[in-house]
This record gives sequence, C-alpha cells and structure tokens, in this order.
Amino acid sequence: MANNIYHKSNWGSPEKDGWGDVYFNPSATNKLYTRSDNYENSEGTDKALASKPDTQSVLMTPTAYSVGSMNSILPTNGDGNFTFDRNSTATRVNKEGLIETVAIDTPRLDYPLIDGVVQSEPALLLEPSRSNLIVNSEDINGYTKTRVTVTNDSATSPDGSVNAAEFTPTAASGNHFADVNSPPTLTINTFYSATAFVKANGYDFFHLSVAASRLYAVYDLSNGTVKTSSSNGTDFSDDSAEIEDYGNGWFRCTLIGKELVGSARYVRIGANATYVNIHTPDFTADGTSGVYVWGVQLEQGSYATSYIPTSGSSVTRPVEAAYGAGTSDDFNDSEGVLFAEIALLDNSLQYKRISISDGGSNSFRIAVGSTNTTNQLQAFIVNSSLQVNLTTILNDIESINKIAFKYKANDCALWINGIEILTDTNATIPTGLDTLNLDEADGTSEFYGKTKEVSVFKTALTDSELEALTSWDSFSDMATGQEYTIR
Repeated sequence: MANNIYHKSNWGSPEKDGWGDVYFNPSATNKLYTRSDNYENSEGTDKALASKPDTQSVLMTPTAYSVGSMNSILPTNGDGNFTFDRNSTATRVNKEGLIETVAIDTPRLDYPLIDGVVQSEPALLLEPSRSNLIVNSEDINGYTKTRVTVTNDSATSPDGSVNAAEFTPTAASGNHFADVNSPPTLTINTFYSATAFVKANGYDFFHLSVAASRLYAVYDLSNGTVKTSSSNGTDFSDDSAEIEDYGNGWFRCTLIGKELVGSARYVRIGANATYVNIHTPDFTADGTSGVYVWGVQLEQGSYATSYIPTSGSSVTRPVEAAYGAGTSDDFNDSEGVLFAEIALLDNSLQYKRISISDGGSNSFRIAVGSTNTTNQLQAFIVNSSLQVNLTTILNDIESINKIAFKYKANDCALWINGIEILTDTNATIPTGLDTLNLDEADGTSEFYGKTKEVSVFKTALTDSELEALTSWDSFSDMATGQEYTIR
C-alpha cells in the first residue's frame, strides 16, 4: 500500500484529528501512527511536503505529538523526533479558538487568532518559565470591590466554560473599581506584565492599572484599541499596552511596565461608559452596565505569556524545551540547509537559537537565532572557531519569518522571506553533526517562540530552490502566515 501519511485518507470514517493512514493502514511504510498519540494540521503538513527537494532529511511541523515527544514527519522511523520537556500543565489556543489546558510534558500546538478568527495552521509554542502572581485568577468576586458588584460564573469565557465574572459599577457617583487581593512585592528595576480577558457588557471602556495611578491603560472594547497608557508617577517606566482579539467579543488586555521602587502592589480593574484618561474611573454609573472579566494575570517579564490559571496560590509554568532530533544519518557534514519558519515571542535582546551540532558541544555547530540587538537575526558556524557570522536586522522578529541557512565549504548564504540577504565564501564546515536542537546545542539560549517548521536538507540547495523554500505562495498566504490583517 502506498504511504499516505501526508494525504487525507478516504478509507472509513476518520477520527476528528486523524488523517492519512495513521489510523487506517497498519502495513504502511510510514510508522508515524505507531509513535504519536495526537495528530493535527494535516493541511499544513501537505503544504510543508509539497514541492520540496528530496534531500530533506528532517522535517518537523506542528502535526504529530505524544507526551514527551514532538514528532517529526521525516525521517519516517522516528529518529527525527524531538524530546519535549515541560514539568507542568500549560494552556494553548486550540483549533476551535478556545483556551485549553494540555498535560505535563505535552507539546502545545497553538493556533493563531487574527481579528478574533482562529487560523488553520498552528505553531509549536515554546515559552520560558513564568509565574502568575495573582493567586485567584478567575475569582473576580473575591477581589476588594469599591462601588462595583461582581457575580462569578456569569458568562462563557475564552475557555468555553461559563466561568467569567460580570463586573458592574453600582449606580453611584465616584470611583468604581476592584483590587486584586494578596498583592506581591515587586522587584526594583524589573518589568512586570499584567493581563486580563475582558468583554463589553454595556460599557466599552476597560481600565487596568498596577499600583493605582503609577501604571495604567484604558482599552476601547468596541473596536479593540488601546486608548492610552501611562506611568502617571515615578514608580514605573517604559510602559506599554496591547490588546488582542480572542473572538466572541473577548479581548486580552495587556499592560507592561518597569518597577522602580518595589513594594507591595496590586492590580486594579475598572469599567466606564465613556473614555476618560485616568487610572480609576470616576463617574455616575447606571447600575446595570459593565464588562465581563476572566483570567487576570500578573507576571514578571517584559512581555505577556500564555494564560496561567490559579486558584488559591501563585502557579508557575516551568520552562519548555525541545531537543535531540536526528542521528548522524540525517545530516551531511559536507553541505546542507537549516530551514526554520519561526517567530520570537519578544524583542527582549536575548540569544535564542536553533542549532545542528555534534550532540551537545558549542565547539561544532551550525545555528540561526536572535542576538542581544533589537530585531537582529544571526546565522553562524563554529568549527572549533567562528567560521561564519551573518547578521541582519529584520523588520519584525516577532512575526513569522522563513529563514534558510545554506552551508557548504566556502559557500554559505542566508535567505529570508524569498531574498538572499548575506553570503560568506570562506568557511569550513564542522564534522560529526548528529543532533538538531531548539537551543544553542548545549541546552542554553533556548528558542522561545512560535515554530511552524524546522527542517534540514542534506544538500546545499540551489538559489532557485532557496528562493522557493523561503517564499510565500501569494500575498494573502504571506499575510496569514505572518499573522497580519488585510484591510
């Protein structure tokens, strides 16, 4: 029987996430079905395999996974699987566009939302360790309330359950807000990110602040925009605010700032009928209008990460890692291409790498990744000493970019999004290559971001092949791939 692992099968009635002969043909040559518990994104796999040179030896797309393993499509014997570690549960956006919890050591195939609409192709989401310092992220009624009433479990939240709180300013004049209980002590000269999921319920303006007037933002829920953000005082600096559409009227509101004093703080939430540039709404409410609130989070970091539910205490999501794919049979010490379709989570000026190495050494490796310079991408080769060092500034390192690094003796090139960016004609290639890691090669400089594909080719592709490999099929395909909105 032909190997149909990347083609939809017409045999029988496939399970919801089943495709190809992973369920229907136990005699198929491709044994992916024997080593994966879950399958998603068959269309994306079709796309990744279409029109690719047959020298591709390792191919990982967000398709097949098991507990402790992110499984590659190629090689078919399972040697290309990544070991996956995360010693806790974590959340993702699933193919229905809902936030769901996945089990310990289970990879997260996270689906992007564009204008609140879930897209068809996920990315492998890898994040650093973070803690939600809010001890009750969904018990909004338990917060200290001032001229507001709160009723928990009043609306369907972004996780699909009826567990969102109705937040209603009372029919009185004055400030209307609620403060999160058990505030943490913040660390001086450290960034913090506060987030909350909010939906309009008669009022369109949501206020989010940390330490009251010191750091705040106002969000317009009618059109999904940030009206203002300010560190109205001396305790915070470098403030910023973001809003993301999660569909069905829900937005995730984010507020980021740097603590300069350090003391016990709190997160404050409020709602208003009209826009007022102030940290706490001061007006006369009608007593019936307000907002829905769910999933409040405060984490130490210069950007917000995925939602971490809490109930009674702070919860930490440990670091995630994917490593150890391939054997020496899957790499060519003489030449090849390392390809990655990736986006970083942030521009935090840290090294984040994807590498081919000799199994854990920094002395012999081929790598691509970010540097400590804003939006800078680096492709380099180390063969005892630095052989190639190609750096370029991307328009946006947080958007999906298609990156191909061709390596061959005295013939190296970096291609990005269909364009040859840089070349190097003076290099020797390390030998003993046998491992593909989403890190520096020795477990450091872990790649944190979204990965739609990582692959290795055993030959140095031609310029026309590299152009095709790193290009999009159309403008709309590029916009969707990079998670842009076409207006």
